[in-house]
Amino acid sequence: MQHTAIAEVGNILVKRLRAHLTPEVLADPNQIGLCSPEERGDLILGIYLYDIRESDELRRTSMVTVDASRQRYPSICLNLYYMVTAYSKGDLKFRAEEEQKILGKVVQVFASYPSLDELAGDQSTDVEPVVPAIVMQNLPLEDKLRIWTVPNAAYRTSLFYKIGPVEIESERFRETRRVTDAEFTLENRRV
Repeated sequence: MQHTAIAEVGNILVKRLRAHLTPEVLADPNQIGLCSPEERGDLILGIYLYDIRESDELRRTSMVTVDASRQRYPSICLNLYYMVTAYSKGDLKFRAEEEQKILGKVVQVFASYPSLDELAGDQSTDVEPVVPAIVMQNLPLEDKLRIWTVPNAAYRTSLFYKIGPVEIESERFRETRRVTDAEFTLENRRV
Protein backbone atom coordinates (compact mmCIF):
# COMPACT_ATOMS: atom_id res chain seq x y z
CA MET A 1 0.00 0.00 0.00
CA GLN A 2 1.31 3.41 -0.91
CA HIS A 3 1.54 6.59 1.18
CA THR A 4 -2.17 7.17 0.47
CA ALA A 5 -3.19 4.27 2.74
CA ILE A 6 -4.23 6.54 5.63
CA ALA A 7 -6.52 8.59 3.41
CA GLU A 8 -7.87 5.44 1.78
CA VAL A 9 -8.92 4.02 5.15
CA GLY A 10 -10.91 7.18 5.93
CA ASN A 11 -12.55 7.08 2.50
CA ILE A 12 -13.47 3.40 2.87
CA LEU A 13 -15.05 4.08 6.28
CA VAL A 14 -17.11 6.93 4.84
CA LYS A 15 -18.16 4.87 1.82
CA ARG A 16 -19.16 1.90 4.00
CA LEU A 17 -21.21 4.03 6.40
CA ARG A 18 -22.89 5.87 3.53
CA ALA A 19 -23.87 2.54 1.96
CA HIS A 20 -25.44 1.24 5.17
CA LEU A 21 -26.90 4.36 6.80
CA THR A 22 -28.67 5.93 3.82
CA PRO A 23 -31.52 6.29 3.25
CA GLU A 24 -32.71 4.27 6.29
CA VAL A 25 -31.00 6.34 9.02
CA LEU A 26 -29.80 9.44 7.17
CA ALA A 27 -31.47 10.84 4.07
CA ASP A 28 -28.36 12.22 2.35
CA PRO A 29 -25.07 10.29 2.04
CA ASN A 30 -23.21 13.62 1.97
CA GLN A 31 -24.14 14.08 5.64
CA ILE A 32 -21.45 11.49 6.50
CA GLY A 33 -17.82 12.51 6.16
CA LEU A 34 -14.35 13.05 7.56
CA CYS A 35 -14.06 16.03 9.88
CA SER A 36 -12.74 17.25 13.18
CA PRO A 37 -15.27 17.94 15.93
CA GLU A 38 -14.51 21.66 15.62
CA GLU A 39 -15.04 21.86 11.87
CA ARG A 40 -17.90 19.56 11.02
CA GLY A 41 -19.80 21.89 8.71
CA ASP A 42 -23.18 20.39 7.81
CA LEU A 43 -22.20 16.79 8.55
CA ILE A 44 -24.50 14.75 10.78
CA LEU A 45 -22.00 11.91 11.22
CA GLY A 46 -18.35 12.90 11.56
CA ILE A 47 -15.36 10.58 11.42
CA TYR A 48 -12.24 12.07 13.00
CA LEU A 49 -8.74 10.56 12.80
CA TYR A 50 -7.30 11.56 16.16
CA ASP A 51 -4.15 9.42 16.40
CA ILE A 52 -1.72 7.36 14.33
CA ARG A 53 0.69 4.90 15.94
CA GLU A 54 3.09 2.26 14.76
CA SER A 55 1.52 -1.18 15.13
CA ASP A 56 2.71 -3.28 18.05
CA GLU A 57 0.98 -6.34 16.60
CA LEU A 58 2.79 -6.39 13.26
CA ARG A 59 6.28 -5.19 12.46
CA ARG A 60 7.80 -6.03 9.11
CA THR A 61 11.53 -6.78 9.34
CA SER A 62 12.37 -8.71 6.18
CA MET A 63 12.97 -7.51 2.67
CA VAL A 64 10.18 -8.11 0.12
CA THR A 65 11.09 -9.66 -3.21
CA VAL A 66 9.55 -7.52 -5.95
CA ASP A 67 11.06 -9.29 -8.97
CA ALA A 68 14.22 -11.16 -9.98
CA SER A 69 16.39 -8.07 -9.64
CA ARG A 70 14.83 -5.98 -6.85
CA GLN A 71 13.81 -6.19 -3.21
CA ARG A 72 11.82 -3.57 -1.30
CA TYR A 73 12.76 -2.57 2.23
CA PRO A 74 10.25 -3.54 4.97
CA SER A 75 6.93 -1.72 5.19
CA ILE A 76 5.73 0.17 8.24
CA CYS A 77 2.44 -0.95 9.76
CA LEU A 78 0.23 1.57 11.53
CA ASN A 79 -2.84 1.61 13.75
CA LEU A 80 -5.27 4.44 13.05
CA TYR A 81 -7.57 5.71 15.80
CA TYR A 82 -10.93 7.26 14.94
CA MET A 83 -13.67 9.03 16.83
CA VAL A 84 -17.16 8.79 15.30
CA THR A 85 -19.67 11.42 16.45
CA ALA A 86 -23.30 12.08 15.56
CA TYR A 87 -24.53 15.68 15.30
CA SER A 88 -28.29 15.60 14.89
CA LYS A 89 -29.94 18.77 13.64
CA GLY A 90 -33.37 17.62 14.70
CA ASP A 91 -35.72 19.21 17.19
CA LEU A 92 -34.20 19.40 20.68
CA LYS A 93 -36.62 16.89 22.22
CA PHE A 94 -35.74 14.25 19.56
CA ARG A 95 -32.04 15.06 19.06
CA ALA A 96 -30.57 12.65 21.64
CA GLU A 97 -32.67 9.75 20.38
CA GLU A 98 -31.69 10.45 16.75
CA GLU A 99 -28.00 10.57 17.64
CA GLN A 100 -28.29 7.30 19.57
CA LYS A 101 -29.95 5.61 16.57
CA ILE A 102 -27.16 6.84 14.30
CA LEU A 103 -24.45 5.60 16.68
CA GLY A 104 -26.25 2.27 17.09
CA LYS A 105 -26.25 1.78 13.34
CA VAL A 106 -22.51 2.60 13.16
CA VAL A 107 -21.83 -0.05 15.81
CA GLN A 108 -23.94 -2.54 13.85
CA VAL A 109 -22.15 -1.82 10.55
CA PHE A 110 -18.63 -2.05 11.97
CA ALA A 111 -19.49 -5.22 13.93
CA SER A 112 -21.01 -6.79 10.81
CA TYR A 113 -18.07 -5.83 8.57
CA PRO A 114 -15.06 -5.89 10.94
CA SER A 115 -12.25 -5.70 8.39
CA LEU A 116 -11.14 -3.60 5.44
CA ASP A 117 -10.68 -6.30 2.81
CA GLU A 118 -10.26 -3.55 0.21
CA LEU A 119 -6.77 -2.93 1.66
CA ALA A 120 -5.57 -6.55 1.59
CA GLY A 121 -2.37 -5.48 -0.14
CA ASP A 122 -0.44 -6.79 -3.09
CA GLN A 123 -1.06 -10.50 -3.59
CA SER A 124 1.92 -10.91 -5.96
CA THR A 125 4.67 -10.74 -3.31
CA ASP A 126 6.01 -13.41 -1.00
CA VAL A 127 4.69 -11.57 2.08
CA GLU A 128 1.39 -12.38 3.79
CA PRO A 129 -1.14 -9.62 2.92
CA VAL A 130 -2.27 -7.27 5.68
CA VAL A 131 -6.03 -6.95 6.22
CA PRO A 132 -6.86 -4.12 8.64
CA ALA A 133 -9.40 -4.91 11.35
CA ILE A 134 -11.97 -2.53 12.85
CA VAL A 135 -11.90 -2.83 16.63
CA MET A 136 -14.03 -0.82 19.05
CA GLN A 137 -11.97 0.83 21.78
CA ASN A 138 -13.10 0.80 25.40
CA LEU A 139 -11.61 4.07 26.58
CA PRO A 140 -12.15 5.61 30.01
CA LEU A 141 -14.27 8.75 29.98
CA GLU A 142 -11.23 10.87 30.91
CA ASP A 143 -9.45 9.76 27.72
CA LYS A 144 -12.54 10.47 25.62
CA LEU A 145 -12.78 13.96 27.09
CA ARG A 146 -9.10 14.61 26.26
CA ILE A 147 -9.67 13.55 22.64
CA TRP A 148 -12.76 15.74 22.37
CA THR A 149 -10.99 19.08 22.01
CA VAL A 150 -13.78 21.47 21.17
CA PRO A 151 -13.51 24.61 23.31
CA ASN A 152 -16.76 25.88 24.82
CA ALA A 153 -18.69 22.81 23.68
CA ALA A 154 -19.98 19.97 25.80
CA TYR A 155 -18.67 16.48 25.06
CA ARG A 156 -20.88 14.48 22.71
CA THR A 157 -21.17 10.76 23.14
CA SER A 158 -18.87 9.26 20.53
CA LEU A 159 -17.61 5.89 19.37
CA PHE A 160 -13.90 5.11 19.30
CA TYR A 161 -12.29 2.61 16.91
CA LYS A 162 -8.84 1.32 16.09
CA ILE A 163 -8.22 0.33 12.46
CA GLY A 164 -5.12 -1.69 11.82
CA PRO A 165 -2.66 -2.75 10.93
CA VAL A 166 -2.50 -0.47 7.89
CA GLU A 167 0.59 -1.10 5.79
CA ILE A 168 2.61 1.61 4.06
CA GLU A 169 5.29 0.21 1.79
CA SER A 170 8.81 1.54 1.78
CA GLU A 171 9.84 3.53 -1.26
CA ARG A 172 13.42 2.19 -0.99
CA PHE A 173 14.59 -0.72 -3.10
CA ARG A 174 17.74 -2.82 -3.20
CA GLU A 175 19.10 -4.28 -6.40
CA THR A 176 19.77 -8.01 -6.24
CA ARG A 177 21.32 -10.52 -8.57
CA ARG A 178 20.20 -14.08 -8.87
CA VAL A 179 22.72 -16.87 -8.92
CA THR A 180 23.17 -17.79 -12.58
CA ASP A 181 26.15 -20.15 -12.39
CA ALA A 182 27.15 -22.61 -9.74
CA GLU A 183 30.13 -24.92 -9.71
CA PHE A 184 30.20 -28.04 -7.60
CA THR A 185 33.05 -30.46 -7.07
CA LEU A 186 32.35 -33.93 -5.79
CA GLU A 187 35.11 -36.06 -4.41
CA ASN A 188 34.78 -39.72 -3.96
CA ARG A 189 37.00 -40.90 -1.09
CA ARG A 190 37.32 -44.37 0.27
CA VAL A 191 37.96 -44.89 3.92
